[in-house]
Amino acid sequence: MSFRGSPFDQPQAGFDGRATHSPQQQYSAGFAGSAAPASALDNAVEKFEKFAAVIESKVDTYTGPIKPYVPSIARFLIVATFYEDSSRIVTQWKDQVLYLNNYKGIPWFIVVVFLMLNVVVMVIASTFLIMRKQEKYTIPALVGVIVSQGLFYGLIFDYSFLLRSLSVMGGLSITFSDSIIRDKRSLAMPGLPMLEYKDNRKYFLLAGRLMLLLLFVGFLFAGKLTFIRLFLKLVGAICCVSVAVGYKTKFAAIGLCTLLFFYNLSVNHYWSYDYVDATRDLLRYEYFQTLSIVGGLLIIVNTGAGEFSIDEKKKTY
Repeated sequence: MSFRGSPFDQPQAGFDGRATHSPQQQYSAGFAGSAAPASALDNAVEKFEKFAAVIESKVDTYTGPIKPYVPSIARFLIVATFYEDSSRIVTQWKDQVLYLNNYKGIPWFIVVVFLMLNVVVMVIASTFLIMRKQEKYTIPALVGVIVSQGLFYGLIFDYSFLLRSLSVMGGLSITFSDSIIRDKRSLAMPGLPMLEYKDNRKYFLLAGRLMLLLLFVGFLFAGKLTFIRLFLKLVGAICCVSVAVGYKTKFAAIGLCTLLFFYNLSVNHYWSYDYVDATRDLLRYEYFQTLSIVGGLLIIVNTGAGEFSIDEKKKTY
């Protein structure tokens, strides 16, 4: 996002195994043992699904009073990084202008207009998004801010910036999918089918789920490999795959939210650094971007994975 710190820091049925005098049945009996591993796997999957259902039920029970407010909380978390970035541009205006003008060589007038436009768009679009107003305009505007800042600050090809930015875009995509049917239903005439809008929604949900998880790609390959970090990476990888394919999506999203919450507090604790320390700026940036990812995951917890998911297919079959 905006400049931070130094510019250089950056028996099948027949296979039941019962003895008979029929040659075909005797042939089938010879393979009776092969059903055991499959049966054990089925039992393990069944136990896992029961465990996941219990966790989901407990979460629903304990969060019942705040459940109506979860979508608003999720939206606020998603746009938290834009509020933080707009605040930084205003409070460090001279540093931002000097960086883009002197270090990047962008003309002063263009820099001033660009920064002012960014602040206005981020504040207004984020506020409208929380209020669920004009999402078809505010979400593309926020995506445009991410892309334009990547180009102006020369971060568009930076590995970390790219993954985090795509993850934030994934959260915005999920937010957009959450608003499609509501907005279109208010405009549709009574009795008209909503299938077209549902079809559009499932594509945004799928894209949002996949983009949202890109943050964990960097996390899986970053840092020294300790036992605790290895455990967290393994849990995170399993949850990521689960959310991506849409299997026990709510349970996996809850797991990722919990993992990110503790990771954010233990790693991105920017408040423990002095104001003059450049590390504080970088950690603050990562802290609020991680909050945006948590917001996207909360929407998944609240709405589910959508039509392109194993969970949805299991309801059909």
